[in-house]
Formats: sequence, C-alpha cells, structure tokens
Amino acid sequence: MLNIVYIVIGLVFLIMGGNWLLKSSVALSLRLQIPKIVVGMTVVSFATSAPELIVSIKAALDGSPDLALGNVVGSNIANLGLVLGVIVMLGAIDVRKSFYTTDWPILIVASLIFFVFIYFDGVIEFYEGLIMVALLIVYIVYLIKFQKTAVEDEAPEDDEPLPTFKMILFLVLGGLGLWGGSELLVSGATGLARFYNVSERVIGVTVVSVGTSIPELAASVIAVIKKEKAISLGNLIGSNIFNIFAVLGITAMITPLRVVDTTLLSNDILWMLGFAFILLPLVFIPRGLRLGWRDGIILLGGYATFVYFTI
Repeated sequence: MLNIVYIVIGLVFLIMGGNWLLKSSVALSLRLQIPKIVVGMTVVSFATSAPELIVSIKAALDGSPDLALGNVVGSNIANLGLVLGVIVMLGAIDVRKSFYTTDWPILIVASLIFFVFIYFDGVIEFYEGLIMVALLIVYIVYLIKFQKTAVEDEAPEDDEPLPTFKMILFLVLGGLGLWGGSELLVSGATGLARFYNVSERVIGVTVVSVGTSIPELAASVIAVIKKEKAISLGNLIGSNIFNIFAVLGITAMITPLRVVDTTLLSNDILWMLGFAFILLPLVFIPRGLRLGWRDGIILLGGYATFVYFTI
C-alpha cells in the first residue's frame, strides 16, 4: 500500500515540477533571446535527466550496473516510444529542416557511440565515460552557438518575461519537483516490481525507466497543451542525448558500468537504436516534415511490443 502512495505522490510532484520548469525555460529563452529548442535541449533536458543520473549513479555504486544501464536504455526507448507517441497523439508537430540536418543526426551519433562502447566488451570504462562527457560539452556549445528552431511555435504571443527571482524560483522548484517526484515514483514502482521477483535488468528497462521518463512526459505534455512544441520536441531529443553522454558518462567516470544480463546487449539496446532510427522516416511518411497521430500509433505500438517481449 505504501508503494502505491509513493507512486501517486510522485506523479503529483512530477506534474507540478514540469509546469514550473516550463515557465522558467520559456522566460529564460526570452531573456537570453535564444531559440526555445536550445532551452529545451539544455535547461529542461538537464533537469528532466537528473532522475536518470541520480538513479544510475546510486544503482552502480550499490553494485547493480544492470539497473543503471537498463534505466538509461529503457528511458531512451520510453522517451521516443511512449512519450513522443503520446505527444503526437495529442497534436501533430510540424518539423523544420534543422531537425533532420542537425538534431536527429546528433541523436544517432550519440546512440551509436554508446552501442560501440558497450556492445563488444560489455563494459563502459572511465576513459569512455570521459569521452562522453567531453562530447556533451561540445554538443551544448554547438547548440548555444549554432542551433536554430527545429519546430513551429504556434503561440509566440503567449510568451511573457518573468522577473529574475521568479524565473530562478520556478527553475529550482521545477527541478526539485521532478527530482523528488521521480525518487518517490521509482521507489514505489521498484518496491512493487521486486515483490514479484523481477530481475534488475527488467526493472531497469521497464519500471525504473518509465518512472524516470515521467518528467519528460509531464513537461512535454504540458508544453504541448500550452502550444510550446519547440520545447516538447527539443526536450525529448536532448534528453536522450543527455542520458547517454551525461548520465552514462558521469556514472562510468565514478565507477565502470559492466553488463551482467547480456539480454541488454542482444535485445534492449537494439530496440533503443531502432526507435532512434525510425524517427526520421516517420517525419517524412506519410506527410513530409510532420509527426501526426498515425506516427503516434506506430510509436506506442512499438513500445507496447518492446514491453511485452521484455516482460
């Protein structure tokens, strides 16, 4: 019963945190006069990737590397299959050229680097983690200097600047809400899963990953409702890249991540790559530069299939 209470309270915190974080990110983009997609890929992605980072570091240090790795792989699958699927079911997203010339290729490169680092020897060493963190810094600098808006902003007239203290307050409250909510949700969900004697890898790629992806879902759904789709799409792409470069990179620098259950390599990581690759054709088919409800059905169906075969 206590686990269910944790889950409910965690969800409430996550939704509130997502709303506060969105307010501060929009205000920040106005203050700095930078594209909202950049804010979504930096400020929002950092805050919503914090649960994955905390969970992965704790799991790795506690001697559960499969939980740490499964958390990231599962979160990246959930972000594109579950979260993006829900978003485009709520409303179509019109995509601009920079999505497939910069954002998607960077996501693919990050995913392939992770694949190469871990697939052949089953471990991410300190130096590989260092390379990931270095690439993250290059990525952020590139975004701030060169990235342009990748999706349409349907309601720019709704944007209002906030006083500095309010902007910082919303940012802090949003981050705390997302972090605290994720901690409660993961604690409750993991408690329920362990009660049924499910393996750490399965817990990582399903229960924990969905729990730590709830911030992305909360922040992105709120963004779509408020027609801030530049942030919702940028948040998801950026969050997957941050999960790989920041979460795995920092965790591996603290302690090497070694695969215990090889199904992670033969199944889960291939699903992660599949969802990343399918994003590009979905943008062009059946209608160019657009993600609609049909794409949402495909993404959600793919995610349901992944969960079915994993469990």
